[in-house]
Amino acid sequence: MDKHRQQAPELPEHTAPWWMDGREQREPHFLSKGLNGFWRKAWHWLLFPLRQLDPLECSEAILDLLAWDRGIQRFSNEPLSLYRKRVKYAFANAQDAGEAAGFKRIFERLDIGWVELHERQPNQPWDVITIELADTELAANQQLLNVLIQHYGRTCRRYRFQVVYPHPLRLHAARFSGSYQVFGAKLG
Repeated sequence: MDKHRQQAPELPEHTAPWWMDGREQREPHFLSKGLNGFWRKAWHWLLFPLRQLDPLECSEAILDLLAWDRGIQRFSNEPLSLYRKRVKYAFANAQDAGEAAGFKRIFERLDIGWVELHERQPNQPWDVITIELADTELAANQQLLNVLIQHYGRTCRRYRFQVVYPHPLRLHAARFSGSYQVFGAKLG
């Protein structure tokens, strides 16, 4: 919607000039306020078609048409907010498909979280790509990850998930000093 608002001019606030003093000044003010309110409604009516082109704000019927046009299918139990993001970023995701840095950007756009991709690792077949992510992300987005790999993954590659259990590390720095003495002793 922000892109469309930049293209459409904002309606300025106008006050009607009035040359009389006293109580009568209220009438032009109310007239001006009513006319401004009407033109604001008309402005929103005129911008309605532009709002329907934004996948994050359009109606679900229009969203399904945009998804069909962009080659996106909604999987079962997919939240509407995620479906809207997938439709919105379909073109950018298609451009980023096929490379490790692009896959990371796809995951960032869809709020999947931290992810690492490893290609051609030693002691692994050359066509295996390992996707390393947190266990909570894998559990929460299993179906989404499968759809993304099917849609944007390389056709001649196999994908494996590697689960990482992140643990916060706390490191405290402090000065440590001491003195050491060695004493020798003889027996006998």
